[in-house]
Amino acid sequence: MIIGVLGPRGSYSDKAAHLWLTKEHTCSSLSKDISIKYCDDIIDTFDSIVTNTADIGIVPVENSIEGSVGVTLDLLMEHDIRIIGEIVVPIEHCLLSKGKLEDIRVILSHPQALGQCRQFIKSHFPHAEIRTTGSTSHAAKLATEFEEMAAIASRESATMYGLNLLLCNIQDCNSNHTRFIVFRKKHEDDDLAWKTPKGSVKEPDDTAKSDLPYRTSIIVYLDRDRPGALYDLLGEFAIRKVNLTRIESRPSKRILGDYVFYIDFAGNISDTIIKDALNSILPKAGMMKVLGSYEMM
Repeated sequence: MIIGVLGPRGSYSDKAAHLWLTKEHTCSSLSKDISIKYCDDIIDTFDSIVTNTADIGIVPVENSIEGSVGVTLDLLMEHDIRIIGEIVVPIEHCLLSKGKLEDIRVILSHPQALGQCRQFIKSHFPHAEIRTTGSTSHAAKLATEFEEMAAIASRESATMYGLNLLLCNIQDCNSNHTRFIVFRKKHEDDDLAWKTPKGSVKEPDDTAKSDLPYRTSIIVYLDRDRPGALYDLLGEFAIRKVNLTRIESRPSKRILGDYVFYIDFAGNISDTIIKDALNSILPKAGMMKVLGSYEMM
């Protein structure tokens, strides 16, 4: 099995992959049957799944400080994939460099990490040049080149790339967590598993039975712009007392002011109440894409 993650080695996506493997009891460390494919960015991670150069992808989808990862949401809409799991990783950003604090002139990191440390950078390095990188570990790798460069990355990256650990816990909020999704390419029979010939939703054949709570993720597009359209759709969950854990709109990229809605809710697609809710939503939505049901963290 090949797992595609945002690279290089030492990224938080890399950490998420190892945590997921441990959680699934596949292995406590990488075996000869499992390898990590380090991708340049989130787009390349999705492409590795679509082109079958990796079997499973793991990418960040939301952070407790900076919110959703927009590129991940857009790619979920664009590609036929299925979410099979999630992993929540505590994020501890550190300032790493070959030099000392007084040497720092340039700070590098992934845009999400820079956003999570916005106030720290403004307070401590107001005149530093800020450069974005494809990942935090990529920033750490680049910071090995010059003493005036510092990376915002994980504690583990300091060891991996031989950098000095200048400061730790530099994120603006102490409680900093990122949720990663685990996904695979959508199989040809997945649509048959979700829907009967008449379009009603039924239990997927490969949904695992578990005592743990489940989350289901869907994308909905309302092609009929009318007062109360979203209210009517969400009402199908409310009347069944289904808890919505997340709802967010993203531009449809068709015209200005046109949106698709990303909705996460508690429950498994195999639950009768969830199937009833989705059946009721289908005629009200211009498009509904079921991304998958998976154990909640």
